[in-house]
Amino acid sequence: MKMISLLLLILSSCLCATFVVNVTQSSYEAEENHSITLEWTFTTRTQGSYRKLFIYCEFRTSVKTRIIYVHRDGVEFPESQDDQFSGRVQSDKDVLREGRIRLHVSRLRTEDSGLYLCDVETEDGFNSGRCRLNVSARRSHSEPKIKPETTNETSLRKLGHVVAFVVVIAVLSSCFLFCKKVKTGEH
Repeated sequence: MKMISLLLLILSSCLCATFVVNVTQSSYEAEENHSITLEWTFTTRTQGSYRKLFIYCEFRTSVKTRIIYVHRDGVEFPESQDDQFSGRVQSDKDVLREGRIRLHVSRLRTEDSGLYLCDVETEDGFNSGRCRLNVSARRSHSEPKIKPETTNETSLRKLGHVVAFVVVIAVLSSCFLFCKKVKTGEH
């Protein structure tokens, strides 16, 4: 009897582990005032559709948590969305049946940088996926487009040319002096 109970416990935990939520990208980079699409995938049924589908996506930083998207059994709840994201997050409803959650975030702000977590629950199980978004401030047109690393590489390259030139001059001078000594018979 204990063996059967243990087998049932193992089997049920294996079945729960088959429901998976993944991110298509673990990290996103974007500039302020641009748009981005965050995407997660989840395990779908091979036959039939879910009677129960609950999706809860939130934004997290070290100091705050904000709701960005809620979907329950075919209905979205935009009133649940935090004011920070109000009117800026749209979902692609057509891809839900394919097991994809696509959230389009427009007019990005630097304060949108942080962790995005999406929980998905169906009658087959519960799981979540997370990704990170970094929104950088928009560069002004007057800023140079050269990265500091490029400037450092250029300086090192110039220094290398100077050192090589000095070495070549030293070698040539040594050769000239040696040849002069050989011709004059000085050893």
